[in-house]
Amino acid sequence: MSRPRLLDLFCGAGGATRGYQMAGFHVTGVDNRPQPRYIGDGFVQADALEYLTAHGDTFDVIHASPPCQRYSRGSKQSHTGEQHPDLIAPTRAALIATGRPYVIENVADARTWLRDPMLLCGAMFPDVRTYRHRLFESQVFMLAPSHAAHTVKSPRSNVYVVGQFMTIYGHVSPVEKAREVMGIDWPMSQYEIAQAIPPAYTEFIGRQLIAALEPAEVAS
Repeated sequence: MSRPRLLDLFCGAGGATRGYQMAGFHVTGVDNRPQPRYIGDGFVQADALEYLTAHGDTFDVIHASPPCQRYSRGSKQSHTGEQHPDLIAPTRAALIATGRPYVIENVADARTWLRDPMLLCGAMFPDVRTYRHRLFESQVFMLAPSHAAHTVKSPRSNVYVVGQFMTIYGHVSPVEKAREVMGIDWPMSQYEIAQAIPPAYTEFIGRQLIAALEPAEVAS
């Protein structure tokens, strides 16, 4: 049987994509910038919402990671959040219009903008060594792993310390160690790794999505 097709919007270099591939999806990424290190099965350089409106209903599932600048803690602290557009609301509206199952991913501080999101954290996954909280909204019912206490230190600096979790943001260093603790097994730049999520998150989500798809026919 062919793999179900997933559309990954605002895909970047493909942190979310890789997890969905491991879960069993064929993944096409869309981003408005070239992504030479994108890891998916296909890539389209285009405006994500325009592509979603034109082609979204040809996929079985759609994932979207709208830019987080409006919602992030850093933007709140610098009072610059209002300078960035709220892309969650228009993305959700376009996703709903396709009639397809969807997932919206964003930072923990975007909770106010998301509908009943599920929290995932690196402490929930044995091979991830960064906490990196992320929220996931979906109209598909999903169960999250238990959220273990943050008993291992995660220094506020972005420098790796042996035996501790690594805090990943901005000019993360060393990049190779950041990739390792995130479970990213292909090259990424500092900027790409800072924007990515551990593939374990979307592998976990993807397996639940595939189970939900089983009773239905996949998109033609």
